[in-house]
Amino acid sequence: MNPVTLSLTCLLALSQADGTEVQTETNVAVPMRDGVVLRADVHRPPDDGGPYPVLVMRTPYRKKGRRFDRFVKAGYIVVSQDARGRYESDGEWESFVRPETHDAEDGYDTVEWAAQLRGSIEKVGTFGASYNAFLQWRLAPLRPPSLVAMAAFSIPARYTDLEGPGTIRPGRRLNWWIAGMTPDMRAKNGRDGTTTRAEGRMHWQTHADRWLRFAPYLDLPREVFEEETPFVHHWLKHPHLDPWKLHEDVKKIEVPNLNVVGWWDHCNGHLLLDQTIRTEAASETARRGSRTIIGPWGHTKMGQRKVGDLDFGPEANVDLIAEQILWFDFWIKGQGNGVDRTAPYRIFVMGDNLWRDEEVWPLERAISKTYFLTSDGGAQTPTGDGRLTSGRPDVAGSDSYVYDPENPVPSLHGPALFQIPADQRPLQDRHDILVYQTEPLIERIEVTGYPEVELFASSTVPDTDFFVRLIDVAPDGLARDVSLGMIRVRYRQALDRPKLIQPGEIVRYTIRMNPTSNAFLPGHRIRLDITSSDFPNYDRNHNTAAMQNADGELRTATQTVHFGSESSTRITLPVVPPPAKSASKPGL
Repeated sequence: MNPVTLSLTCLLALSQADGTEVQTETNVAVPMRDGVVLRADVHRPPDDGGPYPVLVMRTPYRKKGRRFDRFVKAGYIVVSQDARGRYESDGEWESFVRPETHDAEDGYDTVEWAAQLRGSIEKVGTFGASYNAFLQWRLAPLRPPSLVAMAAFSIPARYTDLEGPGTIRPGRRLNWWIAGMTPDMRAKNGRDGTTTRAEGRMHWQTHADRWLRFAPYLDLPREVFEEETPFVHHWLKHPHLDPWKLHEDVKKIEVPNLNVVGWWDHCNGHLLLDQTIRTEAASETARRGSRTIIGPWGHTKMGQRKVGDLDFGPEANVDLIAEQILWFDFWIKGQGNGVDRTAPYRIFVMGDNLWRDEEVWPLERAISKTYFLTSDGGAQTPTGDGRLTSGRPDVAGSDSYVYDPENPVPSLHGPALFQIPADQRPLQDRHDILVYQTEPLIERIEVTGYPEVELFASSTVPDTDFFVRLIDVAPDGLARDVSLGMIRVRYRQALDRPKLIQPGEIVRYTIRMNPTSNAFLPGHRIRLDITSSDFPNYDRNHNTAAMQNADGELRTATQTVHFGSESSTRITLPVVPPPAKSASKPGL
């Protein structure tokens, strides 16, 4: 590309409804300490105002075409920048599977560059979700002097929390690489194939089934990961390694963070970052000032009441741009808008479909309530005889099903293959899902925290998976997701200590489920499903002793869940007493 062309600044005027204009300078050169030039668009309020604080978003997803009118109208200069090696920025892109990247230094240099922009008050905030949040958590531990606050939404602390235990989650990850990341890599290096995101999405729509069922993943062709292939392969060979470790650097961070995440967001990472910044951050401002909003959402369309086919009511609608403006107005502009008086956690209680303020997570007042599994041997399907009871079964028994990786339980995904809460009724005729449920409840039972299943199970193979799903069954039959948990049995001790099982041996597994908050209302049932797949949300276990990322053989397994006597499979729920009152929705 012609460097003279890149050095030119193009001024665009985007008219707003009230007549105010956003002045945008495109592809402004931002020099990094190692000489690489990144490029940013700078969106400004009218030149006759100011000076203004600056908000920075760094992204690998292309800065071009993003609109920041509301932030600018609220009195901020907004910098949106292509990350190193992406789109208009120079250098080589270094993906988040690499243990060493320039992300932290690039972020620091960009923040300090932004602080010196014409019309800046030399105070900077950072914002953005997902990978854009990852880039914020990378730079914040370096403590750039001009950084005042972050709004890093929806990213886990560890890469091993993003993926499944031991491999990639193909539905999201292969889609992400093939449709989203590698087209620009090919375009920048002049190679054949899809070179735009539109072409990448079309290719994925046409060939998704081929890629999702590809085995083993180490044999995927170079076109899937392009230059990042060696780094992806290294992780697939050593899946216990965590190239992120974001929580370990939290003790260096001095600025507060606003996080927004969903109960069904695959990036909530068990809320480890939120808990860590409140206990280990380097300043009292960061520890006491950080805030978390947790809604009934997945990874996309956060702030909306409808998720997939489920409607969580008008309270689930949250204006997240307004939330961020309030956040930065308080921390950067010093406005006394009450942000400091809000609770550390604002959680959405599904079922009640209302918000509630909480001071800590998990809730200290939660009381453990255990339900035991039992049946007469026919727990397959919701019309079977599987039951959840408050007492341990008097008689030992078991239920079995066949898990065939060629015919896995399908994930009830959205069209973009993001995990979402879903009505489970489309799966009700499958016989590879065991179903246990209570009688209709007499009183409301609120479950807020981490449900945990103690599973006693045996298998005919040396390695397999077990999935447990907590479900709220309404009187009309709606079977709504509440929480999910899974275990790959070879990693039952730890990711770095794999150990196979002996076929036929009854093994005890502890499965900590994802965080949730749900009120099971009178007339509803509490239900627990047990199966061995959720594809392509998670990859299929091949049921062999081989390292499945390197071996494509698939075997069928017969799984048996045991109850009664000493092998009593059970679920323990964190039950919260009824609150005195609910909170208003986020926003002041």
